[in-house]
Amino acid sequence: MQKRTIQRGRPTGAKTYEAEPAIAFGRAVRAARAEHGIAQEALAQLADIERSHMGKIERGEHMPTLAIILKIARALQCSAADLMAATEQNLQSQRQSTTN
Repeated sequence: MQKRTIQRGRPTGAKTYEAEPAIAFGRAVRAARAEHGIAQEALAQLADIERSHMGKIERGEHMPTLAIILKIARALQCSAADLMAATEQNLQSQRQSTTN
């Protein structure tokens, strides 16, 4: 029996980016950051992620991993559940605005 090699990363053709939830999460992060009066660069530093990556997250251009969501929540002194609840509210608002 021949041993299979394991390849890292996504399978060819796999799609993990979905714009709608990414945009909703970015809005939730931006709102929480503004509420705390923290600059984007300062938040990125507190969360120990690249400033440009933080900008992409806030603009909804990148879907963060769970580890990054937890880092952002910790930097904002809130729970990841709080960020997810705000994301769900943003998703509902987005969907309502497209149906009206």
